[in-house]
Amino acid sequence: AITGINAIPVIAEVDTVNGFLTFNVVGLPDNAVKESRDRIKSAIRNSNLEFPEKAVTINLAPAGIKKEGAAFDLAIATGIICNLGMIEEGAAAGYIIMGELSLTGKIRPVKGVLSAAIMAKTRGFKGLLIPCENTKEAAVIKDISVFGIDSLLELIEFLNGEKQIPATVSDYKDLLSGINKYSIDFNEVKGQYLAKRALEVAAAGGHNILMVGPPGAGKTMLAKRVPSILPSLTLEEAIQSTQVHSVMGLLEPSSGLMKTRPYRSPHHSISDVGLIGGGVIPRPGEVTLAHNGVLFLDEIPEFRRNVLEVLRQPLEDGIITIARAFGAFTYPARFMLIGAMNPCPCGYLHDPKHECTCTIPQIVRYKGKLSGPLMDRIDIQINVKAIEYSDICKDAPSENSDVIRKRVNSAREVSLQRLTGAGIFSNAAMNKKLINKYCFLDKGAEAILKNAFENIGFSVRAVDKVLKVSRTIADLAGSEKIKEEHVSEAIQYRLLDRDGY
Repeated sequence: AITGINAIPVIAEVDTVNGFLTFNVVGLPDNAVKESRDRIKSAIRNSNLEFPEKAVTINLAPAGIKKEGAAFDLAIATGIICNLGMIEEGAAAGYIIMGELSLTGKIRPVKGVLSAAIMAKTRGFKGLLIPCENTKEAAVIKDISVFGIDSLLELIEFLNGEKQIPATVSDYKDLLSGINKYSIDFNEVKGQYLAKRALEVAAAGGHNILMVGPPGAGKTMLAKRVPSILPSLTLEEAIQSTQVHSVMGLLEPSSGLMKTRPYRSPHHSISDVGLIGGGVIPRPGEVTLAHNGVLFLDEIPEFRRNVLEVLRQPLEDGIITIARAFGAFTYPARFMLIGAMNPCPCGYLHDPKHECTCTIPQIVRYKGKLSGPLMDRIDIQINVKAIEYSDICKDAPSENSDVIRKRVNSAREVSLQRLTGAGIFSNAAMNKKLINKYCFLDKGAEAILKNAFENIGFSVRAVDKVLKVSRTIADLAGSEKIKEEHVSEAIQYRLLDRDGY
């Protein structure tokens, strides 16, 4: 059974007695589990096996945990067959058995197998008997035997020792060979050099970013390519992301392991439950599906205010906790937030080629949809201008994602060494104490920041953001000290403070 994104072992107990021909499942089953009786009856009979003409009671223990989905079919069927003496006593002991049964007795893939494999290894189970399509996914976990079962008859033959099935073993070189291979690349973006530079800085420091620009400027195109320049995906991160997508049933059964960072772009009509997770039986939301990747909110002012406000906890803590009467569920949610918006409702404020048709109250109301606490968690704000025709026609080669990612990796390694022992993994997560300790300025840089504070009207909060971004820019440049050019560039990334947008 899946609780959060973790698995808990469930024992399928089977009892048969003479009496009316009934088939009851107890232990908090949902409708999919209750309906298993019809699938199991047909699967057993169509496998040329005898179904007991008795009253059958199935107890899924522990009974206090909600059971959902069709993954219990195979375990229940195995229990019934053991009860009839068709499987040697004790042969099934020590195995995790999962799978959905078809009416013919074939076994179909299920979700949450990776979580089950992690749990099986942790609790010392002998191995997993699962659908063949799920074996690559489960075999990602080392030191646990994974056997792919094609049908109910094959399961019986295996447990009785009549058929040998080789354990599935993952080739880690093969698994990791496709990591960081993205189908889209930054060199496909024409022009927008300032935006591309700002996104590189954001990726290097783990900074959240807001892009403001007219329709058609390329904000979505830029955001889609950000995962390709984020730090190289590690095996641990790949397993974490795969586990989340496996639990949600979004993982291709034959893929085994996610090899690229996730990118999620929910529509602005999404509910707060859809974004952060929840429901009667809590499920992960978009912020968890974006774990280790990018959450892109296009037209961010169009999202309902209550939906945006629930982002504050995951942006701050990297996790989301959902409390219910029967327990609390914690999901991972460490992601890079990218927001995009127009400068005004019509999108053409300050545009030299189009006339803005919005009134001042409309513009103020539009921009006021982003609350102060949410903006506090966005370090970089940039203006993405409409692209010029000359940029489209240029044949000059542009840097590809691999080149940019190498610089991002180098900067992240520097910051990780500096922050060792602090419990954080990026410059964006530095608190005031760490900012004072690591963001030391030379005299020229300090003078520029002082001028921005006094003349532009930067708040203390904005100064801290500038310091953190300056630290990342210095890391990209390989500089221990923050210099004038680093602070100057960081100030350019405070659009809303600088230009009064």
